[in-house]
Amino acid sequence: MERVVVFDIGMVLVEWHPERVYDARIGQDARKRLFEEADLHKMNALIDLGGHSRDVAYSHAKKFPHWADEIRAWHDDWLSMLSPDIPGSAALLRALKAKGIKVVALTNFGWDTLELAQANYPILNEFDDTFVSGRLGVIKPDPAIYEHVERGTGKSGAELVFADDSLKNVEAARARGWVAHHFTQPEGWAEVLVAEGLLTADEARAALASA
Repeated sequence: MERVVVFDIGMVLVEWHPERVYDARIGQDARKRLFEEADLHKMNALIDLGGHSRDVAYSHAKKFPHWADEIRAWHDDWLSMLSPDIPGSAALLRALKAKGIKVVALTNFGWDTLELAQANYPILNEFDDTFVSGRLGVIKPDPAIYEHVERGTGKSGAELVFADDSLKNVEAARARGWVAHHFTQPEGWAEVLVAEGLLTADEARAALASA
């Protein structure tokens, strides 16, 4: 059975920490008030659904003038929130590709912010295909985005092996019969890839040691 490995991006290949950036910028207490009053994660969902990040952030800032600078920073300082990379995951991706295994991305991401991420993290350009919510107009865990992957790869069920840091996204994939792993660190993901016969134990160890 030919299989396809599916990687989420944020917190799987590159860390995503907007709260940490805002804590450093305005302090934890102010950050909590900002996120509660202005609901920046709800705002970000509009970007993930296809809105241009600057347009979305700047428009949202007008609704909360006392937080305007901080909200605009979601766009202006966005790259500082996507950091650092996760070398072990990149090494596993490259080990899979070296064996001729098809590797794709399935990610909730803005189309323009993904382009910025790809320019700064070369690993994000190494997928055989990228299924990004900002281009598809649908976000995980909506079943429709998983259907896009199935149609695009020609695979379904256990032919798809998936890692995501969000348990609800993992559960949605499992509901479709995918082999889905709740990612917390590369070593656990490596164990799944070995258990599924995609990498040998030696290949996984070598990949992680090279990271």
